[in-house]
Amino acid sequence: MPGSRVLNPRPMVSEIARGTESIGGVTSSAAVESLSARPQVTIRAGGSWMPLDVRELWAYRELLYFLTWRDIKVRYKQAVLGVAWAVIQPLLTMVVFTLFFGKLAKIPSNGIPYPIFSYVALMPWTFFANAITNSGNSLIGNANLITKVYFPRLLIPGSAVAAGLVDFAIAFVLFVGLFVYYGVGLTWNVILLPALVVLITLLALGVGLWMSALNVRYRDVRYAMPFLIQLWMFGSPVIYSSMLMPARWRWVLAINPMTGIIEGFRSALLGQPVMSGALTYSVVVTFVVLVCAAFTFRRMERRFADVI
Repeated sequence: MPGSRVLNPRPMVSEIARGTESIGGVTSSAAVESLSARPQVTIRAGGSWMPLDVRELWAYRELLYFLTWRDIKVRYKQAVLGVAWAVIQPLLTMVVFTLFFGKLAKIPSNGIPYPIFSYVALMPWTFFANAITNSGNSLIGNANLITKVYFPRLLIPGSAVAAGLVDFAIAFVLFVGLFVYYGVGLTWNVILLPALVVLITLLALGVGLWMSALNVRYRDVRYAMPFLIQLWMFGSPVIYSSMLMPARWRWVLAINPMTGIIEGFRSALLGQPVMSGALTYSVVVTFVVLVCAAFTFRRMERRFADVI
């Protein structure tokens, strides 16, 4: 919000007092004192670096649910295939990758059939890429809502990320089919899966908050995002394994936080060795990105209604 607005009942007390007379023409002082004692209600923009108001976000938790449900319905409204698109996108990408990189280029897949090797990486990557794109454009797409009513603006990009989790769950159903078809056995590493889903969700939320806030101020962001996401994919071990990189240069690939997360999914679902160093780095970077993005979003949100 651009400024402060004070709702103060005290200036009206004298006018109310003149019209409030008891029998005999004596002003009711009790009524005046009662009105004067009422607290002022101040609506004020938060400080530039004020921490997130967790209690406020909790109070609006139902709004997050309805915004998420609305995003899901709008995404598949009048779509002939409906939610099947959540499976078609990673499935067709897996087929293309298998044909060109698995069959023709013969990229090593650590002894795992290349289709399931690539699909396990495509599931989190597709969720991450779509979550960033949708959350990055979410504030612009809800301009009318932002300028007319107050609620925590963070809920808008947050709902876009939450809606992507539904697509991720649907895409996971196809993985179960591939898992059974190729006869890949589960290991105890599968207990990492819930933590990895939470981790990639937090990273997507952090990057999405940053992109959405910048997109309000600089409209070039919406055109740059698809290109940057494409470059980010080739810098992540989606097509190939991190083990393909020479050991002395492997740390360069691990700078990308998606490296530890994607390899973590392969460890959890395919029984690959856990890259504990890269995964720990991804956890640290995720929380740093999330905290910095939340503070930046908080700083910029009071100008959203003015510039959107």
